[in-house]
Amino acid sequence: MAYSVAAITKKADCDVLINDAKKEKNDLEFRKLALQRQQTSYTENSVELEAELTQVNGELAAYDTIIAGLPDGELKTEQIKKKKKAELKQFLLTDKQHDYGVVALLAKELDLTRLEKDIEATGNFIAVIEVHKATLP
Repeated sequence: MAYSVAAITKKADCDVLINDAKKEKNDLEFRKLALQRQQTSYTENSVELEAELTQVNGELAAYDTIIAGLPDGELKTEQIKKKKKAELKQFLLTDKQHDYGVVALLAKELDLTRLEKDIEATGNFIAVIEVHKATLP
């Protein structure tokens, strides 16, 4: 992008712009570090969540088979309770996937990409102002 640097006639104004932009760039770089850590965490979590969900789905299939073969009674009631607990766990894991799973990971990757572009643009702005400052008396 072309900036209207010709309108700046004082080195002091350049210094203000440069200092403000450097502070902003530092803030962006700090946010980038935080997002990178979240991305790593989400990557690990998404694998763990998938594994747990696969295990729970297997348990639910097993409970269906067991319950279907049992006569009415205390043992069948106990297995139905275990199945209900597994269904709750399945629900919670599925819900957690939206916050920490693959979808959340991709959202963090998008945020990180945007942030990297902001850092690059801020660095370019600083460079343009520094070049213009060097031309001023």
